[in-house]
Amino acid sequence: MGQFKCYTLHRGSSVVLEGEGAIVESLTSEQREQWSTDGYLHLHGVLAPDEVEFFSQELDRVRLLPGYEPGKAQLGHYEWMDTSKSIDTDGFMDRRDLLNYGQHFLDLIDRPGLFDLLVDIMGPHIMLSMTQAIVRPSTDTFPGYTHTDGGEGLREIRVSETSPPLAMKAMYLLSDVTGEDAGAFTVFPGSHLRTFPWRREEPPTPNSPGAVQLPGSAGDCYLFSHSLWHGPSPNYSGKARKTLLYNYAQMFIRSYDHEVTPEVTGQLTPRQRRLLGDLGYGFRPGSYFYVPPDQQEMIYQDDRGPSGWTGPSIVDQSG
Repeated sequence: MGQFKCYTLHRGSSVVLEGEGAIVESLTSEQREQWSTDGYLHLHGVLAPDEVEFFSQELDRVRLLPGYEPGKAQLGHYEWMDTSKSIDTDGFMDRRDLLNYGQHFLDLIDRPGLFDLLVDIMGPHIMLSMTQAIVRPSTDTFPGYTHTDGGEGLREIRVSETSPPLAMKAMYLLSDVTGEDAGAFTVFPGSHLRTFPWRREEPPTPNSPGAVQLPGSAGDCYLFSHSLWHGPSPNYSGKARKTLLYNYAQMFIRSYDHEVTPEVTGQLTPRQRRLLGDLGYGFRPGSYFYVPPDQQEMIYQDDRGPSGWTGPSIVDQSG
């Protein structure tokens, strides 16, 4: 395995973003360099143990409810199902469009501290474009796979190491992942700047040269660019791996998920509504490419006041 760094949440200092009137967490210089160089960050302890247990139980509940999961449609398209195909809590599940399942899923949209880092990486002209829950069972029939996010279109597009990404994900671990081939999040550090060789007869796999399986603890979070070569390793651990994923994109990129229901809209803060596409006015030609005049104020502050988050900041704990 290659070298990797892990950062943990720790009470510390914040920085003032000039001209915005808000105090927000920002990346350390080391994190910024790692993001530019490797295309991902591994953050430790983002979810507390009681949150991990709660969301793990929520995934068990959600799999028994109707929702969108992969069906017989073409690759990447999801169909409405009465339940997950497997109702075993350790069975496979890939559920999309989570916001209708409860307030707790809404709260993760702009989780304090972590969301500040997302904005520091992407800038303020962003939207939440997808929510997803994945359970990968322990099995000897799934070899893992490697891909980039965004389908055929974004597969061909990358940006420079100094540019904000077009899209990125926050992936929350709800299971401890230790050892080789335990369903680990597997990455090719630095690959976000290279063309994904999908045309090859044998494209990259989690066991290809350059792949790094990232161990992690329940509650950890990975931030990664859409263009990073990544995917799950095989899982021979005897335990299922549970994850939550929230995808963010620049505003001009179409959302993966459906619009939320009116009932859910009523539970959202103004900033969360903006992140789900509510511009404060009806669609006009130019919308989403050109942002509302209050876009930066809306993202850097919410109805709880400025996002002056006074606890956790991120410090290096890699030893």
